[in-house]
Amino acid sequence: MLNKQTAGITAAFSSALFLGMAPVFGKLAITYGFSPLEVVALRTGFAASIMFLGILIFYRRYLYIFPIGLVGCILAGAINGFGSIFYYLALERLDASVGQLLYSLYPFFVAIWLALDHQPPSRLTVFRIILAAIAVLLLTSVPDKKVDFIGVIMMLIGAMMYALHLPINQRVLYEVPAPTVALYTLISMSAIVIPTYLIFDRALPASDVSWLPVIGLTFVTVFSRIALFLGVKKIGGMQTALLGLAELLIAIFFSNLLLGESLSLTQWLGALGLSISLILVMYENPTPPTHSGKTGWFSWIRPPSLPKETFGPYE
Repeated sequence: MLNKQTAGITAAFSSALFLGMAPVFGKLAITYGFSPLEVVALRTGFAASIMFLGILIFYRRYLYIFPIGLVGCILAGAINGFGSIFYYLALERLDASVGQLLYSLYPFFVAIWLALDHQPPSRLTVFRIILAAIAVLLLTSVPDKKVDFIGVIMMLIGAMMYALHLPINQRVLYEVPAPTVALYTLISMSAIVIPTYLIFDRALPASDVSWLPVIGLTFVTVFSRIALFLGVKKIGGMQTALLGLAELLIAIFFSNLLLGESLSLTQWLGALGLSISLILVMYENPTPPTHSGKTGWFSWIRPPSLPKETFGPYE
């Protein structure tokens, strides 16, 4: 049986694999004629519906969540919902690969949020963040091409909000299984992005447009969410975020393959530096979340005190 550290690393890499396809499918959908708000509303709504039906039919025990945990999921989902809106609006203005490069700065924001929540990163983690930052700077070096600053700002706001929802859900994951957190977070995201689409957009695609990118985006959202929160539960939000940078390499590869986007030599050097940052995870000490964090921004997100023989912690 896989130990907790190995299981967490495997889950985080699996999440990165699925998430790396998200900007490619999203960019394809927008290119085919779907509006950004339509894309985020459809993929989130479909993903939440699929997960709810699956859990309702096959795994009803995952529907239970303690009240404060539900509040945490609603807060995280709302924040990530607004972040998703900024992400797909930015994706309309940027190449999928460049957009994902900028989005990959979210571990910086995760480190800030966790430090404020009294969970400072290790020295090796700080070194890996710095190395990843240098790599991203190299990756975003695009010669002879004008930068869309509005798109860049939107993507960074999306990254900041995505980063904030991780430590919030990490608190919930102390006592709640990953599928439950993924379900209620996706439902909360849907409660933000669907009304936003209905109020500000309501555009409909042409009758002959291909829905395959939206379908692909929906399924990578479902699988990536479960894997993401399983990784956070096992090894914590910071290490999951750093391992999640692998999604950048996936996005670059498929952007080149499916969208015809390419990287310069300098950008490939950045990709090498990012790969080294990912490989260094093997030397990190296992630091999964614990119950000791009773202070910090999110200390209120914890289950009621109950005897261990009544309800043991979920694994």
